[in-house]
Formats: sequence, structure tokens, C-alpha cells
Amino acid sequence: MSELYINPGIELRNSQREIHHFRLRLAIASGFVIFMFFVLFLRFFYLQVIQHEHYSTLAEANRISIAPIVPNRGIIVDRNGVVLAHNYSAYTLEVTPSKIEDIDAMIDALAVVVEITPRDRRRFKKLLEESKSFESLPIRNRLSDEEIARFAANRYRFPGVDINARLFRQYPQGELFSHVVGHIGRINERELEQLEADGNDTNYRGTEYIGKVGLEQSYEKHLHGTTGVEEVEVDAGGRAVRTLSRKPPVSGNNIVLNLDAGLQETVYRAFGDFRGALVAIDPANGGVLAFVSKPGFDPNLFVDGIDPQNWKELNESIDRPMVNRALAGTYPPGSTFKPFMALAALTYGKRRPEQTISDPGYYNFGNHTFRDDKVGGHGAVDMFKSIVVSCDTYYYMLANDLGIDNIANFMRLFGFGSRSGIDLTGESQGILPSQEWKRKRYRTPETQKWYAGETISVGIGQGYNSYTPLQLAQAIATLANNGVMYRPHIVNYIEDIVTRNRSMVEPQPLRTLDIKPEYLKVVKDALIGVNKEGTGARAFAGTTYTSAGKTGTAQVIAIKQGEKYIASRVAERHRDHALFIAYAPADEPKIAVAVLVENAGFGAAAAAPIARKVFDYYLLGKKATPVKVEELDANATRD
Repeated sequence: MSELYINPGIELRNSQREIHHFRLRLAIASGFVIFMFFVLFLRFFYLQVIQHEHYSTLAEANRISIAPIVPNRGIIVDRNGVVLAHNYSAYTLEVTPSKIEDIDAMIDALAVVVEITPRDRRRFKKLLEESKSFESLPIRNRLSDEEIARFAANRYRFPGVDINARLFRQYPQGELFSHVVGHIGRINERELEQLEADGNDTNYRGTEYIGKVGLEQSYEKHLHGTTGVEEVEVDAGGRAVRTLSRKPPVSGNNIVLNLDAGLQETVYRAFGDFRGALVAIDPANGGVLAFVSKPGFDPNLFVDGIDPQNWKELNESIDRPMVNRALAGTYPPGSTFKPFMALAALTYGKRRPEQTISDPGYYNFGNHTFRDDKVGGHGAVDMFKSIVVSCDTYYYMLANDLGIDNIANFMRLFGFGSRSGIDLTGESQGILPSQEWKRKRYRTPETQKWYAGETISVGIGQGYNSYTPLQLAQAIATLANNGVMYRPHIVNYIEDIVTRNRSMVEPQPLRTLDIKPEYLKVVKDALIGVNKEGTGARAFAGTTYTSAGKTGTAQVIAIKQGEKYIASRVAERHRDHALFIAYAPADEPKIAVAVLVENAGFGAAAAAPIARKVFDYYLLGKKATPVKVEELDANATRD
């Protein structure tokens, strides 16, 4: 029988202790699990009960996409319904830069599928520099059906590139109305901040364009319309499933102008190759019939975003096509100032109509000789003759007798040196010189002092005088209307797109000048004489209507004392400006004009013929032919 052997190095297992440890671990694990379930329950309770409304809204937002619907922009037409600005729909290829790593490589690949010109690339680069990276920017506009189909087949290759239907603005008259109608452009940061400050940013959601200049800018709130809203159910991939609700947009209101497209074209053609401006006004109500600044520009270039090359050409052109000469250009009025000087003389009692002066062809004042353009002078000159033949000597003497402050106070009544209040932004104030003006303009006591000799030059529309063609047009319209001045307005009425009701832009009389009718008659008779027997007679020979006008020539550079001005010896850009103010018919004026032709010489030769063509069209329906350099009267004199 064998013995049981137990190795003393082996410890016997304690089953009871192991069971106790196991149960302890199991209890801890169970407690932890229960605790975690409790925490999870509390979280579920918080999310599903306490935060139910919040997350329900978020879930609904993920399911429903709210998209703005951009309204149609109102159209702009002339008084006869000729369309000057309207909209059309087209497809555009757009890129979202934030979704693309290498934009240049993407554009190169995209150009294989859809034609992308160098101009498209330049424009896109300019937009990219001016915009936020997450914005969708157009790389190609007005895609053809074939291009749309090609891109659709290759769309998977171009994440961040989409085709969208957009409304585009079009200006069918091109540069003819560029300065008055203006154009739209992409909203920039400054404009966006202004919209937010005005509380209008909500109405511009989804809108990328805004009026930049001209009527597009000044009537923006009427043209833009009201943005609509569309609720669309989308799937997990963001694709539209169905439309849940839709609040349609309200199109912008239409604007009907006082401008006559036929007259505008007549003016533009009449200028030929010359630079300049013309403003035509109805004296009876202030309605602007024509508003031309030449050269202009093609406003359609700005709709898609102008490319750097075209922008550079416009801005660096020596002809300054971007400058609105009629509204913002300021020029000496030359002899067109004289009729108003004559009225001032009568009003202040400095001259009587029949009172004459002897004109030897010059006027000595101090150590300076102020010369008349006619060598030997005009002999005995009364007020009528002073206007008809445009005698400088008469007005040299008159200016000295009136004094600069009397001149300034009277001219201010006719709107010289102040903005007219026309319904366009960017109007220049001009310069109506006076002692007070000079004190404010200059800093040192020596330069602030007004010298009597300076008044002499002011008297013939030179010196510090500087006014816009619009101010000249308003002044002659006021004179034609017997001293009743109206605020010039381009818009005739605004048509509500929904109700078709018309909100008329009522004529707004600014003031009635306290000038005796007999004084007005003296000057108006002389203005008729200008076109019958004076400096404007050649331009208005053979008319079937009676007109009144005043020629003017404004120096661009000063001529040394004793020298004679000879245009052919002066650089073209330094030659005199030609001016003309007029109205017709003389007995019942229907149209008043101010014409400026830059560096064209004499008003009688260059500006008066343009006014004649304007009157012939407006009163008789005749078409215009352009004024040519070779047609100018080489023998004409300064007036």
C-alpha cells in the first residue's frame, strides 16, 4: 500500500476567497454598468425631453433648405417706351473657391470641357481678389445648350463647380445712355455694410448685384424689388426632393424717363468725334429731355464683372470716358455768362438798356490791358448789341462797376455754384467766386485777398468761374421760363409692377426770381438777336422757328498779354472750349439746352450747330448729322 505524498511547496487553493473576489468584481462591474446606463438615461432624457424642441428644429433644418428667390429688377424705358435697361435669364458656370484646392489646375481642366477665354480668366481672377473665398463666382456666363450638356456629363470631375440659372442686366442702347442710366455691378464690402446699417441686408440675400452709378444707383430701392423665399425638402446628400412652400419674389418697379431716346441719339451723333456734353431741359417743368456726356462707355462690360484689361483702358484713356462731363465736369462758361451779367446790371441799376459805351477794343485797368477779340473794338455798344456781338469790353467795365460780391449774389439765384438737385448722384457744385469763397479756399492772407482785376475776368465768364453743363442748362431754362426755376429731373414716373399704379415725379419749383419782366424782355430780345444777326446767326440761318441763344468760348490756358490766340498753333487739348446756351421756340420755349464741346474752339462754329440739330429734331423731327472738324468756320472769332 503506497503512501500519499504532499509537496510542501504547493499552496492549496482557497475556493471561498476566490468566490468572494469574483463576486466583488462582478458587483463593481455591474454597478459601473448600471451607473453608465443611468448617465446614458439622463443624457437621453436631456436630449429627447428637455432639448427636444431645439434638436427637432435642427433636424427640420437639415431636412428643409430655405433658399432666397432673387426678384426681377425693374426695367428702365424712355418717354416713348424705348427700353434702356432690362433683364434676361441665362445659365452661368460658377466656382466656389473654398471647395477647390488648386483653382488654376481646375480651370485648365474645365477649359477642355467648356470654352474659357483669357478674358474670362482675367475677370474671374479680379472677382476672386475682391470676394470672399466661400462665395460662388462666375467663370463663364451665358452657356449654350451644348456646353451645359458637356459639363453635365463631366460634372463628377469638378467638385465645387456648378451651373446656375441667373438673371442678367442688359443695356441695349450701349454707351448712348451710359452716363445717365448707369450700370449695376457685384455688391462689395462697403455696400454690404451699408445695406446692413440700413436694415436692408435681408432683402438682398441671394442678390449679387446692385446699382453702381446713374439711375441704377439713385433709384436702386425702386428697381431692386422684394426677395422671395422657397422651402425645399432635401435628402441626406443635399439634393432637392420636393418644394414645401414658396413665397414668390416681387419684381422691382419700372421707371419711365423724361428722356427721349431719339433726341439722345441725335445729340450723340451731332458731336461726331468731339468730346463734350449736352443737357436739354423742358423749361416749363424741369424734365430732362437729353443728357449726354461724350465719350461714353459700354455699361454691359460691368454686368458680368469687367476684366482688368478693359478696366485699365477705360481708366487710362486720355478721353476720360468714365467722367460724366454733364454732371461732374466743371468749365468756365465764357460769354454764355454775359446775359446773366446784363440782368444783374439792370437789377442793380448799373446800366440802362439804351446806355452805351465806346469800345476801342480794349479796357485798361491798372497796369493791365484787357482786350476784346475784335481789333479796333465794336464802337458804340448798348446792352442789346453787347450780347448780340458778344462785346468783351462792355462786360469788363460792367464787372468793375458791379463788384464781385454783387455778381456772386445775383448769379447764385440762377443756380451757379450750387448743385441743382437732379435725381443723379455725383453732381459737382462748381465754383462761383466771391471774396468769401476766396477766403475759405486759400490759407495765407496774401492769397485770400480779392483783387479788383480778378473781377474783370469773372465778368466775361473766365477767371475762377467754373460750372457744370447742367448748371448752365438750368440757368438758361430759368431765364426762358421768366425766372421760374425747376429742379431738373430725369424720371417721369415710377410704375408699380403689381398694381400698375404710376407715381409721378411731380415738377418741383425751386424758386421764382424777383426780376422785373421788362428786364427779362431786354435780355431775351438780345438772345433772339444773337441767332438772327449775331454770333449764332450762321448756325441758325433758315430755321422755320425763332430761337434764342448765346455763344461762348472758354480759355483752357492763359494767353500772354499782347499775344493773339491762333488755334492751329496750340496743342489740341489746350485749345478753347466751345459753349452755347439756347432755347426754342423763343415765344413759348419747349426746350432749353447747354452745349459744351471740349477743345473745339469757338462756340459759334462748334457748339451752336449742335444746338441747331437738337432743335431741328425736337421741334421738326429732322435727323442729325455729325459736326466735322473741316466744317468749322476758320474765320470765326472768340465770343
